[in-house]
This record gives sequence, structure tokens and C-alpha cells, in this order.
Amino acid sequence: MLQSILITFISAVFIDNFVVVKFLGICPFLGVSKRVKTAVGMGVAVIFVMGLASAVTWAVQSLVLDRLGLEYLQTLTFILVIAALVQLVEMVLQKTSQALYKALGIYLPLITTNCAVLGVCILNIEANHNFLISVLNGIFSGVGFTLAIVLFAGIRERLETAEVPKCLEGFPISLISASLVSLAFLGFQGLLK
Repeated sequence: MLQSILITFISAVFIDNFVVVKFLGICPFLGVSKRVKTAVGMGVAVIFVMGLASAVTWAVQSLVLDRLGLEYLQTLTFILVIAALVQLVEMVLQKTSQALYKALGIYLPLITTNCAVLGVCILNIEANHNFLISVLNGIFSGVGFTLAIVLFAGIRERLETAEVPKCLEGFPISLISASLVSLAFLGFQGLLK
């Protein structure tokens, strides 16, 4: 069991990272990565939502959709579950960390439409993971998202003081940097084979 958990961790964080390998969740990755502090906050929120969404969607799929023959409602049901969970996170952040709530701004509700969250839930079901591995895969995928966004935010902060050719200033150099981060993660591809 420990080996299975370790493989799930390495795979979700490094090998099959949702942002830089599967290219899911790019909108918050590019939008909230201007400051490391904001990126960490977004990452923690995504870890929480992915873990909780993985647990709830696994239960809904196993206990409701499969038993009633309603598997075709999976995507719609999962989107509704994720939207409700994001509302919960938004309310908690608003009460506990007003500064982080304001810093995340419009990007917090974007977790609802973050395809990485929906992707991890659907992929857990398709991979036939049990409840524990589904939840851990969701959490570890959130950790992978956080790692990628924090690394990218650190690079973007450094780019503000770097000499960049005029034609590449701003978003173009950010996209080049994101592609280089993605290439770095591709180095992990043969790790578990």
C-alpha cells in the first residue's frame, strides 16, 4: 500500500503534473502567478478543493451514479459538486484571510471552472482508483499544481527586474518561461518505468 501511495505521489506531482504536462488549469496558472504569495494561496485552495472534490465525486459516482445507472450524468454532477466546494472555500477564505481572499480576486471562482479539478475527478474514476488513492491522487495533483505555480511565480518575480528585450516584455516572456518550466517537468517522464 505504501508503494502505491508513493507511486501516486511521484506520478501526480512530477510525471503527470496537471499544469505543465497535461496542460489543464492554465488560466489560474498564468493569471495568479505574478506573486509567489498569491500563488501559494491559490495552490493551497486548489489542494483543498482537489482533495475534497476527489472524495465527494468518488462517493457520488460509486454510491449514486453507478447504482442508479446514471453514469452519463457524471460530468454535470461533478461540475455541480466542484462548484459547491469552491463556494465553501471562498466563504472560508473570506472569513479567515481577507487579504488572501482579495489577492485571489476573480481567480478564486475560476477554480470552479478549473479543468484540472474536474480532470482529476474524472481520471480517478476512469483509472478505477479506490477511495483512498482517489483522495490522495487529488491532494497530490493539487501539490503538483502548487509546485508548478509557485515555481512559475518565482520566475515571473525575477523577470520583473531582469533585462528582457522590448519585444518580449510582459506576457511573451511569461509564456516562454512557462514553456521552459514545462520542459523541465518532462525530464521526469521516465522516472517510474
